[in-house]
Amino acid sequence: MQKGQIRVSTENIFPIIKKFLYSDHEIFLRELVSNAVDASQKVKTLSSIGEAKGDLGELRIDVELDVKEKTLTITDRGVGMTSEEVDKYINQVAFSGAEEFMEKYKDANIIGHFGLGFYSAFMVSDKVELFSKSHKEGSGVYWSCDGSPEFELYDVDYSQRGTKIVLHVNEESKEFLDGSRIKSILTRFCKFLPVPIFFSEVGEVKEAIEGEEKEAATEEKSINNTNPIWVRKPSDLTKEDYENFYKELYPFNETPLFWIHLNVDYPFNLTGVLYFPKIKQSYEIQKDKIQLYCNQVFVTDEVKDIVPEFLMLLQGVIDSPDIPLNVSRSYLQGDPNVKKINAHITKKVADKLEELFNKERTEFEQKWDSLGLFVKYGMMTDDKFLDKAAKFLVMEDTAGKFYTIEEYKMATETLQKNKEGKQVVLYTTNPIQQDAYIQAATNKGFVVVKMETLVDAAFINNMEMKWENTVFVRVDADIVDNLIDKQEASESVLNKDEEAALKELFNIQIPELHVTTEVKGLSVDAAPVVATRPEFMRRMKDMAGVGGGMTAFYAQMPDEVTLTVNGNHPIYQTLLKNANKSLQEKQVRSLADLALLSQGLLKGAELTNFINRSVELMEAEKAAGA
Repeated sequence: MQKGQIRVSTENIFPIIKKFLYSDHEIFLRELVSNAVDASQKVKTLSSIGEAKGDLGELRIDVELDVKEKTLTITDRGVGMTSEEVDKYINQVAFSGAEEFMEKYKDANIIGHFGLGFYSAFMVSDKVELFSKSHKEGSGVYWSCDGSPEFELYDVDYSQRGTKIVLHVNEESKEFLDGSRIKSILTRFCKFLPVPIFFSEVGEVKEAIEGEEKEAATEEKSINNTNPIWVRKPSDLTKEDYENFYKELYPFNETPLFWIHLNVDYPFNLTGVLYFPKIKQSYEIQKDKIQLYCNQVFVTDEVKDIVPEFLMLLQGVIDSPDIPLNVSRSYLQGDPNVKKINAHITKKVADKLEELFNKERTEFEQKWDSLGLFVKYGMMTDDKFLDKAAKFLVMEDTAGKFYTIEEYKMATETLQKNKEGKQVVLYTTNPIQQDAYIQAATNKGFVVVKMETLVDAAFINNMEMKWENTVFVRVDADIVDNLIDKQEASESVLNKDEEAALKELFNIQIPELHVTTEVKGLSVDAAPVVATRPEFMRRMKDMAGVGGGMTAFYAQMPDEVTLTVNGNHPIYQTLLKNANKSLQEKQVRSLADLALLSQGLLKGAELTNFINRSVELMEAEKAAGA
């Protein structure tokens, strides 16, 4: 029998392990099961090269909870340890057996890198016992420690190859004596480990399922999928395989739009599957849906340093042993590989989108409502993606036709270039509300595209800075004749005095609106009054409403609106001659309110007044007719 002190280079390491090594105490189970997987993978490797003799048997990991004894036991049938190896790898804290093994057997698939995982057991235990038998000849070994630097180590009769670790759970950690809690931790962290994991509770009564044979009801089932699709070859997978795996990850989500299978072995190792989810509404966007794994061990779902920001909207799995992690594997550390992986993912996504656009454009356009969010967000935040995405960014016009930016320029080359030679992209943010303006524009041969999502206000501003000779103008930013270039006013049938009188009548004051009035000679077919919202101020208010920041002060300013009175409309011939000033003012105000209503700027009391006034005017007209 051997007694001694655990050799550590840092004083009081156990309090450090218990309190600070891992932010979440539940991580202990992930670490111990990961070590068990490593041991199983090691013996598999040694057997394949003839260094481990005999039959491997069933490689499995058993996690057993005994509530009465307050123990949690993790048992593997892996490589096992001799007494000398226990002394070397357990008693010398932070001397990693996994690192040494990987150095010798470089092709082995090993999780551990730091040698501290085993000691996470002391975060939840008063005492830890270890039983082990090496694949080499010899007897079993027993080791125990109560959380002090002192240990016991001696030979015992342990007949099964592998290692069993018994945790005597302490009072503060009794939450880990709850079977459902243990199972949820195993499901979260160990769901895709490559060795079958079985969980059981001592004394657990297994009842037969109604209508099924008892044998089937009590049949053991591992809690993990040992062969997830990201470790398999894409050529071996079907559409159903990808969709079923997505359901496994996100059981309540709709079928994804499509997916990208990552499989890189140089200059770094990276596998995974990224899914493009369906997004019905912009406000449904949620981040942190991509799960990061290291050799099939769950690490975190915060992957902002690995995945480009605009692709945080994606879902799925990334697995890489080359992503540097700290001792708890919870946070990324700065490393060139992370930047390389980030750039590679961007390229793969861009290539996939371009391929879909080129090969299946109709289907691509049908999915644009969801895809557009990713593409536009990426074009704003990643210049490399911007260059690639210009090929497959599409804009849908109000008739349902899609254009790339180049196709739009070709279609509008003649009519939609201003005096400075810049391409004018006319857009609508609300096709229903802005219908009158859209009709006026399309009647002149203009092409109006939809920009309706939350990101479009920012996208427009960004693209105006990044695309040369391109400007965006909302379809209601001015009267139709001025949308591309300011035009000289047509001749009005009104004389100067009549124009001045009409302008004075339309000089109305409305709370929270800054109204400017002008009289112009438009077509007799045009509306009597057109309300427009100057592009710059309206855009600043839109930006302030979404993002704040430097534009925040615009949110406090009143909405600006220009009332363009069509002096050539026949209604004014009668209205200006009306001797009833009260009726005249009501008619003018109703015409102005109709124009404001088309912009969604008539609200509250002003809208109520408009309705009441309209009823009065109809009654007055009826009385006059009688």
